[in-house]
Amino acid sequence: MVWTMATFIGFTILVAVISYVKTKGDDQSTADGYFLAGRGLPGFVIAGSLLLTNLSAEQLVGTNGQTWSVGMSPMAFEIVAAPCCIVLALFAAPRYLKSGITTIPELIGLRYDRSTKLWFSIAYILLYIVVQIPVILYSGSLVFENIFNVSGILGVTKFQAVIILCIIISIIGSIYAIFGGLKAVAVSDTVNGIGLLIGGFMIPFFALSVLGKTAGGDGLSVIDGMRFLIENHSDMLNSIAPADSLPPAVPWPTVFTGLFFLGLQSWCTHQSFIQRVLAAKNLKEAQKGALYCAFLKIIGFMYLALPGVIAYALFELQGDQVSMMDEAYPQLVAQVVPAPLMGFFAAVMLGAILSSFNSVLNSVDTMFTMDIYAEFVDRNASEDKLVKVGKNVGIIFAVLTTIVGPLIYFFPAGLKTFLDSLVMLIALPVLTAVFGGFFFKHLPKYSAKVILVLHVVCYGSFLLFLGSEFHYLYAVFVLLPLELLVMFLFNQRNRAKHPEAWEQKDVGAVDLTPWKYRWVATALILICVAAVYIAFSPLGIGTWNYPQPW
Repeated sequence: MVWTMATFIGFTILVAVISYVKTKGDDQSTADGYFLAGRGLPGFVIAGSLLLTNLSAEQLVGTNGQTWSVGMSPMAFEIVAAPCCIVLALFAAPRYLKSGITTIPELIGLRYDRSTKLWFSIAYILLYIVVQIPVILYSGSLVFENIFNVSGILGVTKFQAVIILCIIISIIGSIYAIFGGLKAVAVSDTVNGIGLLIGGFMIPFFALSVLGKTAGGDGLSVIDGMRFLIENHSDMLNSIAPADSLPPAVPWPTVFTGLFFLGLQSWCTHQSFIQRVLAAKNLKEAQKGALYCAFLKIIGFMYLALPGVIAYALFELQGDQVSMMDEAYPQLVAQVVPAPLMGFFAAVMLGAILSSFNSVLNSVDTMFTMDIYAEFVDRNASEDKLVKVGKNVGIIFAVLTTIVGPLIYFFPAGLKTFLDSLVMLIALPVLTAVFGGFFFKHLPKYSAKVILVLHVVCYGSFLLFLGSEFHYLYAVFVLLPLELLVMFLFNQRNRAKHPEAWEQKDVGAVDLTPWKYRWVATALILICVAAVYIAFSPLGIGTWNYPQPW
């Protein structure tokens, strides 16, 4: 325990010190300085921050819990992110930087009108406060409860330990998000990203080693573990799930349809992701960051999906029981990571948790301040006033999400499934509004509002009445084309009344010269995506005998 605490505290302090040194003296008195890091982030920082904003305990716990339950098909959430990052780099980023926006609702306001901007700002903020940040807090607390046995140390119940840990994570994360601004968040993300890659890859290595020894291997235990996995659980290594699969599996027809649409909203319109790209020095650095991140997402299955399958094989061999899927990964970590390294891994996990928490909290602050306060409350507010409002509202939002976070304890269906299915209630109409606004040049101003109402009614009805019979990704697959079709009809009808086309203005915020190697990087990314899918299929190490969910 001494070694664990020493390495945990040491790495956590190291990240804080580096973040302080790198942001010391930065001008955070202006909105651009505080919310967009002065529009000066380089590509590698954008890539690290994108990765860490996306990765948190709800993914490490949730996705590995899903693969423990149904095999490798949930790895699609990682692999499909790569082509979505390509769309971000080649299509979305040039258009966002051209308008010099701070938030996605701001872009929606420019394309439609002020009231539409308000609608989407409120919807996004509610989604983050009620669903996304609470899930991040809860999943993080669950990991630390399993690693450190907080309930046993303090003599409290598991739920009480979750409450305590949610409060601690919220306080630490709020310091970065509220008092450090986006620059502090991005720098800490980059350092933690390096640690996460090291710590994340430790888990399958140690887990395969333990599996190989447990299975009675007589050679290199890691190779023995992989051999045992392939020979005895090849069905779990198949990423091609049947078309009628239900969550947490990912049916094969939805991988590059519904899941791709979900990925587009995450990587191309999710404020906490996009804010890093909006803070780029120029378009070249923005495209570098997005495409570097795509490569990192492709290898992410090795620590976000494979450990769950290893956990299934190991626990079955040992006769261990796991009561719920969200406990599989923490239990594996507690069992296979050597004590001297446990503190480092815990610190890396804390960094991933804090990254997602403070990134989303910073984005909520930004949207409220720039899209609601500056637009509808005080249009003459000074730069200094806006920064103060952002910090104050950040404290309020942090308290609210800390109250909601522990309540996720009572949702037994799994963190990842809960989060992904609910996020689409608001996120998909945002994607439709943004991309439809670029595609169709004659849209009436009310069209995005109609899409928002239509989607909430249709998707909400699906979750209530058909969610137990059909995978939610099928609903996403149907609704996005349907909503774009509605926009097309609006566009055609309005063209006759208003023949003048909407044109996006270049405000000259940054240099828009693209990265010259963007197409080479794109080709390599797509080849890697295909290679990974072939490897984890019946053409590779999987079999057609797909496992039944636990």
